[in-house]
Amino acid sequence: MDNVKLLNRTDTKFVFNHKNLEEFLSTCSKDYSILTIENKNIAHYKTLYFDTSDFDFYHHHHNKKGNRYKVRIRKYVDSNLCFLEIKNKFKGRTIKSRIPIADFEEILSNESIDFIKNITPFESLNSTLWNSFDRITLTNNERKERLTIDLNLSFELKDQKNSLKNVVICELKQEKVNRSSPAFTELKKMQIRPTRISKYCIGASSLYQKIKSNRFKEKHIQLAKLTA
Repeated sequence: MDNVKLLNRTDTKFVFNHKNLEEFLSTCSKDYSILTIENKNIAHYKTLYFDTSDFDFYHHHHNKKGNRYKVRIRKYVDSNLCFLEIKNKFKGRTIKSRIPIADFEEILSNESIDFIKNITPFESLNSTLWNSFDRITLTNNERKERLTIDLNLSFELKDQKNSLKNVVICELKQEKVNRSSPAFTELKKMQIRPTRISKYCIGASSLYQKIKSNRFKEKHIQLAKLTA
């Protein structure tokens, strides 16, 4: 895993129904290794997202801003590790920075605020959305690439909850886009094409009723068909 941290990378995402997962994993078995921690191949993640009072991060994504940020605290539940993470999407690349923290902070500490100020032009952020999912992680045996497969996704906002049953979000992380990747090739054979999707934006647009979301309507229709 140390060889495929890929903190400066390209991301290609695919969304498909859970019923296709077994077939996809079987086709990948000769080219990828699966991350196993304490005999577990599936890890549980929990995430708390942050945004400005005007939801600038959300709207920058919605409006296709070329240079945008995402700020979150992510907990790797099984290993009890927690990180404050910043993702900067710039010219088609994802640049990720993170620091370890003790646990979730619904109100950011001074240390966390300083970390965010050093990387982004933002400093006053509020917690906006909870997210949880299970993840399978594969690493390519020959190439420098990592594949994450997220399932059982759910979003929470106070007393509201939205789950994406039967939906799998697969993300191919590479130094640069390489469509000859075995995962890319197999998904194409299965007629599963790349798609742009943000878990944060999908969750926020489904639970916040008053934020602009017209750009994500087609994504919600696609997800509704997969959950049916």
